[in-house]
Amino acid sequence: MTLIDSHCHLDFPDFDTDRPHVLARAQAAGVGYALTIATQKGTFARVLATAESHPMLFCTVGIHPCHVHEGVWDAREIIQHTHHPKVIGIGETGLDYYHSLDFIALQTPSFRQHIQAAQETQLPVIIHVRDAEDDTLSILRETQAQKAYPALIHCFTGSADFAAAVLDLGLYISLSGIVTFKSANALQAIARTLPLDRILVETDAPYLSPAPHRGQRAEPAFVKHTADFIADLRGIDRETLYAATTQNFGRLFRKAGVG
Repeated sequence: MTLIDSHCHLDFPDFDTDRPHVLARAQAAGVGYALTIATQKGTFARVLATAESHPMLFCTVGIHPCHVHEGVWDAREIIQHTHHPKVIGIGETGLDYYHSLDFIALQTPSFRQHIQAAQETQLPVIIHVRDAEDDTLSILRETQAQKAYPALIHCFTGSADFAAAVLDLGLYISLSGIVTFKSANALQAIARTLPLDRILVETDAPYLSPAPHRGQRAEPAFVKHTADFIADLRGIDRETLYAATTQNFGRLFRKAGVG
């Protein structure tokens, strides 16, 4: 059964010495596709080249909220990049009030430009949220009311109320290796009750390795551990969880033609 790593950063230098082996291990673990995510204007060419290097890879175009001070795109520029067949989503974008408060004034306009691009293309926007649930939800409600667009919250670690609110807006939720951590009781409680047709799984590689690899460099093969943990947590067959998350990815990222 195919699994999909819906969010990783395979263009990062962390993988420069063994990227082909990383991809081979992913395929051996049953991972059929991986989505490598853009974070900076200056490295998008590298992201795209990485996606072009292997049939199992797709990518996105966007600016992470912690990199907005290094350069941003407007919606028109983002849309231009989505014409490439390997670019199947927009982001990651969003709001991050945890790592730095220095660039908050730049984050919201950038987030809105990504959303505008998603509204026009109907490609899904991948949203990063850190200590910014209220502001994120306010923007999502406003913009979804203007013109609906597909979206997901990646690496979900939020509150139950936030999960319910974004699900009500039609968004998907992606769970990372954090859900396997012993300290993640609140997140595990949410993961038990999320609608099965709205869940994706991810590694966020090279970060956030799930148990039993915590502390190591994450790679797409590890998404199987996260998927297995969620299935066991919910008391369902692992194959059922694999199939659901793959179908959900295909439904959300329609341009990929998978799932």
